[in-house]
Amino acid sequence: MPSSVAVAAVTFDRPGELAVLLNAINSQTAPVKSICLVDSGTVPARGVAESHKNVDYIRSEANLGGAGGFSLAVLKAMASGARWIWMMDDDAEPGDAECLATLIQEAESRDLEAVVPLVMAPGEPDWLSFFFRLDGKVTHSRAEVEKIGFIPNDGHFFNGALIRSDVFFKVGLPDIRLFIRGDEVDFTIRLRKAGIRFGTVTTASITHPHAFSETQHVFGPRWHVIVPEGAFKRYYYYRNRGYLIRRYFRVKSLVADVGGYLGYFLSRGDLRGLRDWFRAFSMGLRAKGFARLEDQNF
Repeated sequence: MPSSVAVAAVTFDRPGELAVLLNAINSQTAPVKSICLVDSGTVPARGVAESHKNVDYIRSEANLGGAGGFSLAVLKAMASGARWIWMMDDDAEPGDAECLATLIQEAESRDLEAVVPLVMAPGEPDWLSFFFRLDGKVTHSRAEVEKIGFIPNDGHFFNGALIRSDVFFKVGLPDIRLFIRGDEVDFTIRLRKAGIRFGTVTTASITHPHAFSETQHVFGPRWHVIVPEGAFKRYYYYRNRGYLIRRYFRVKSLVADVGGYLGYFLSRGDLRGLRDWFRAFSMGLRAKGFARLEDQNF
C-alpha cells in the first residue's frame, strides 16, 4: 500500500501565499490524507482554507509562533493516522508536482526516517535560501550542493521536511519555548542524539524566502554570524542560540558566537547592537527570558 501523508502547515497573515501553497499541495502526484493547518494570524484565513480541499483548519486565537503552530499541526496530523508528516510554512511552495513523491521514494529507498528537500530562493533557482557548510565554508550555491546528491544528518527544518510519524514519539515536538528562530536547530540536534536516520536530498526542492542579508562574514569566509532583520527576530535568535548552547553544552558554538559577535559589532562601532546581543544571548545562557510574547519589550 502507498505510504499515507498528512501535511502539518502553519499560517500567519499571508492569505495569498497560503492559497498558492494549498494549490501546490493538492496538485502533487502523491496524494495527501489531510492538510492540518494552524492559523495564528490577526485576520483568520478560514475562507482561504475552506476554498481548498483536504484542509483541516485549526484557528488559534493566541500567537503560538512557528514552534507552537507546528507542534499543534503535527499532533493533528499524527491523529489522522498518517505514516508520514510533511511540514510546510505558508510562504513555502513545493518545487514541482513530483516533490512529495520524490521525497517518499528517497526516504524509502534510503531507509530514512526523515528527509529534507533543497530550499530554493524564490525567483532565483540557482541559489539556496539557507546555506550549507562545505569544507569549512558557507555556500548558497545550488550547484555546489546538488553535486553531492545526498547530505546525511543535515538539513534545514521544518519547511518541506517529510518526517515519519513515529519520530515525534522518539524526539518530541518542536519546543514551544523557542517560539521562532532556533526551534528547528533544537529539533535537528534531538534527531542526531536519538540516532534518527535523516538527511537532505538534492532531487527534490521547495521555495522559501531567503535570508541572504542575515549572513555576515567576520574574519574571512570561514567565520560568520547571523544578524536577523528587526529587533523581534534578533532577540529570539540570540536568546535561543544562548539557550541551545547551555542545553547541549555546545562549546564550539559558544566560542564562535562570542568571538563572532564581538568582532562583528565592534568592527562597526555598533555598541547598541552589541548590548542587545549580549542581553538576549546571556538570558539564553541562563535559561531566562521565556516570558509571554506580549510581555516582551522590543
